[in-house]
Amino acid sequence: MSAAGADPEEDTPEDTAKWALRAGLPAPIDGLDEVAKTANHIRRVVGLLRELDFGETAPAFAYRAVSPAAVSPAAEEGPDGTA
Repeated sequence: MSAAGADPEEDTPEDTAKWALRAGLPAPIDGLDEVAKTANHIRRVVGLLRELDFGETAPAFAYRAVSPAAVSPAAEEGPDGTA
């Protein structure tokens, strides 16, 4: 359903209207072009993120959500009193 000359992976405004209808969402007739452009941009960004190699990077839950300035030196000491 893509327009001639367009990237076959990108949705056209007509595709956007079809997906909105299928999801039960109201699709603004005059704004379908912008909605399609936004959806295509999001899809490209997500695709780039999927290609990133995080290697040995630990999952987010392995990090403490505290500013280094908020952690007291005592909190960083081990059980034997060393850092």
